Amino acid sequence: MKPLLMVLLAGVAVPSISAEYKIDPLHTNARFTLDHFATSSNVGGFYNLNGSVHYDAAAKTGSVNIMIPLTTLSTGRPKFDEHLQSKEFFNMTHYPTIRFSSDHWIFDRKGKVRAVRGQLTMLVQTHPVTLKANKFNCYHSPLAATEVCGGDFEGIIDRSQWGINAYLNEIPASRYVKLNIQVEAMKQ
Repeated sequence: MKPLLMVLLAGVAVPSISAEYKIDPLHTNARFTLDHFATSSNVGGFYNLNGSVHYDAAAKTGSVNIMIPLTTLSTGRPKFDEHLQSKEFFNMTHYPTIRFSSDHWIFDRKGKVRAVRGQLTMLVQTHPVTLKANKFNCYHSPLAATEVCGGDFEGIIDRSQWGINAYLNEIPASRYVKLNIQVEAMKQ
């Protein structure tokens, strides 16, 4: 009976203690959606993200530092990717990385992560961003043989705050960009 109980408990969420975690680039991405002439939405994402997380469930604290390489931008359309990587938008030649960092996590009374407040740096400008946690959990990964913590986060930014103003007069609704970020990190 004990081995069966151990197998059943292996899939149950494990409470985390204060630890350092390394971002798993295979399970971490940042996707975006923005309006296109009020007809449809353009979507894309950044992949192969890297960085670190510090999480302490008991103290209800956390921090995260994620580097987003612009070379991994993908919309599924190479010409559109090149356009977004150009001077008009991300200016990838001069600013090859986006960074999100946070040391202010918001927890509810039961200790669940509800939001992460941090700083988003693009094009040498840094502005505050709050990402709502749609879910957050830690579990013991049988494949990685360690604890993994992660979640789904979302927020909306005004791209003009970072000086990305291309086509704002023609497509004013495209000013606001919805972010969807999925993060998983492995305990070190």
